[in-house]
Amino acid sequence: MSTGTDQSSLVDKDERNKTKVYCTFCPSKMLNAGAARLVNIEFNLPYVQRKGEGEADQQELVTDHWLVEDMYTFENIGVSHTVDNVKYLACADCERGPVGWHDLATKKSYISLSRVKHE
Repeated sequence: MSTGTDQSSLVDKDERNKTKVYCTFCPSKMLNAGAARLVNIEFNLPYVQRKGEGEADQQELVTDHWLVEDMYTFENIGVSHTVDNVKYLACADCERGPVGWHDLATKKSYISLSRVKHE
């Protein structure tokens, strides 16, 4: 995970991701290098869980995210049912998540840096 990682090592001069973005639990690639821009937005994201596991009411405030302008930019991503005008994003292969969310109003997606790994 990138928690505690110096963010300057993750972004290029245009604030885009320098490296590919992967699931932290399996080898699934979510984004190619250069596909997203770093943004700082506060969002309460439910704790990471496997599909059907535990309660989804516990949340974590996350602030650093990769902004993905178009859903078709993703290499692999799973999408939940709509909850309060957002769809939560998870790994398409192992179904762990949420790793971020998709805002139905803006049509933009956000992947939390602390929920993915960078290689």
